[in-house]
Amino acid sequence: MAGFLLWCILFVICWPLALLALVAYPFVWLLSLPFRIIGITLHGVFALLSAILLLPARLLRGPRAI
Repeated sequence: MAGFLLWCILFVICWPLALLALVAYPFVWLLSLPFRIIGITLHGVFALLSAILLLPARLLRGPRAI
């Protein structure tokens, strides 16, 4: 909702720029999509490495008391 309100303000101030932003947004989203996929993949890899490295400590700690 905030993005829409900012776009409306931009439309009132400078409508050609607002229309250019409206047309360019899908292309920018498509260009950023591979970087998002790479980020999600790297996050998963680092989470897996963290789980593997911390596994011995979790096993030595024993069961948790409730």
